[in-house]
Amino acid sequence: MACTIGRGGACAAADKREGDGCTPIGTLPLRGVLLRPGKVTATGIRLPWRWVRANDGWSDDIADPAYNRPVRLPRAFSAENLIRSDDAYDVIVILGHNDAPPVPGQGSAIFFHLSEGRPTAGCVAVDRADMLRLLPLLSPGDAMEIA
Repeated sequence: MACTIGRGGACAAADKREGDGCTPIGTLPLRGVLLRPGKVTATGIRLPWRWVRANDGWSDDIADPAYNRPVRLPRAFSAENLIRSDDAYDVIVILGHNDAPPVPGQGSAIFFHLSEGRPTAGCVAVDRADMLRLLPLLSPGDAMEIA
C-alpha cells in the first residue's frame, strides 16, 4: 500500500537524530496501538491497545528523563500532544525505534499513523482505509520493515 515517510527522507536507524525529519530504516517491532475515542473502533485489534486521553503526550525533549516515552501533559519538558487537531493520530501504532533503552537525541515518537497528505516528521503514514484494513491483521511479535 502507498505510504508517506519523513520530510527528510529515510536514513539508517543509527543515523537518526531528533528533529531531522528522517524515517529510520530497519525492522521496527510493533509495540502497541493508541486509538482516539470517537474516531475509530477497537474491533478485531490483536496488538495491545488503549484509548488516548486528553492529557497524553510523548516526550521529544532530549533533556527529559522520560525521553521517547509516553508522558502526561502539561509537562516541564517538550512533548508531543497525542490529541491533534487533524486526524493523523486517530490511530497510532507505536514503532520500536530507540526505545530499548531510549538514547537521548536518537529520535522519538516514531509512529505508524494516518496520512496527513504531506510528509511526516519521521513516521510512516497511510490512508485511513488502508490502516483500518491492516490493523486487525497485526499481531504481537509483528514488525514493520522500512527499507
